[in-house]
Amino acid sequence: MNNQTSDGPLTLRDVAAAAGVSLATADRVVNGRPGVSDKTARKVQDAVQRLGFRPLAAAAELARARSWRFAVILPGGGNRFMMDIADNIRAQADWFRARRIGVEIVEADVFDADTLAARLAALPGRFDGVALVALDHPRIRAAIDDLVEGGMAVVTLVSDAPSSRRQHYVGIDNIAAGRTAGSLVGRFLGPPRAGEPGIVNRGGSVGIITGSGSLRDHAERRFGFGQVLAEEYPHLTCLTPVEGRDDPGRNHDLVRRMLADTPDLVAIYNTGEGSVGIGEALAEAGLTRKILCVGHELTPATRRMLLDGSFAALVAQDPGHEVRSMGRVLHALVTGQEIVAAQEHIRVQVILRDNLP
Repeated sequence: MNNQTSDGPLTLRDVAAAAGVSLATADRVVNGRPGVSDKTARKVQDAVQRLGFRPLAAAAELARARSWRFAVILPGGGNRFMMDIADNIRAQADWFRARRIGVEIVEADVFDADTLAARLAALPGRFDGVALVALDHPRIRAAIDDLVEGGMAVVTLVSDAPSSRRQHYVGIDNIAAGRTAGSLVGRFLGPPRAGEPGIVNRGGSVGIITGSGSLRDHAERRFGFGQVLAEEYPHLTCLTPVEGRDDPGRNHDLVRRMLADTPDLVAIYNTGEGSVGIGEALAEAGLTRKILCVGHELTPATRRMLLDGSFAALVAQDPGHEVRSMGRVLHALVTGQEIVAAQEHIRVQVILRDNLP
């Protein structure tokens, strides 16, 4: 006798619901695949016995009926690059539909650990997998670990939390991206030569504007940037990074303060979004093209800034490739398929006015 209350034959979905785990986790336990903790496996096995579920009898029904639910947690607000990520998710609707995958975009303040942790805590029972722009914070690492312990597939997107139990990271090598930005600044400015005005051949201070000190992608970019300037361009001095939270208005105010406090400012590096505020502050001060600016990501705003000379270069990543990779990786994780590492490698791109796509 079993406790089934729904019409029709028992399915693995009933087992998953009774055990309080995702369908993917129940499938792993019933079919003897790895990746599930002993505690979670026992919950599924207890549900199988309690319901009287027979895996072989349900196999054909499961093959026909299986579907998946993925959540993608992105920053809210006006972050144009993250809007591009969301647009690419919607553009991949046919790919997801063909694999019986439903995707829900969940907005959250990823700069706030409490808010992001609450979003993660609300996922179990509703989703089989999640991709998130991760804050590298103890509460977020613990929340990710709880999801994985419960059998959910977890992928970090754009910004990583490598000391968590997440199964995969989709994004660029951000230390390499920061080093690339440092090389661009150093090469554009050139070696110091006294008495020559203009943007080239000057030593001086380099301002760094960052979205958050706790987002790992921004932290790694700052680290790589500082490495290159210290090693190869010692005549350039990095100022203490200031946080703009990817907000154009905050970045505008930070640049105005930077200009007032730093008479030898020769360059600004923005590790995240909100570059338009930087360009506006420099334009108001009559310093467009006189202060070298390097930033990240190709958006309509940064495209215009390359064209008008406000920014000299962008270090970018392909949001379309990242979304396709995210979908493939999550699908592979919930179905037990192999992840093709070479296919999922996201390249660091350098974009100048001269090679704009």
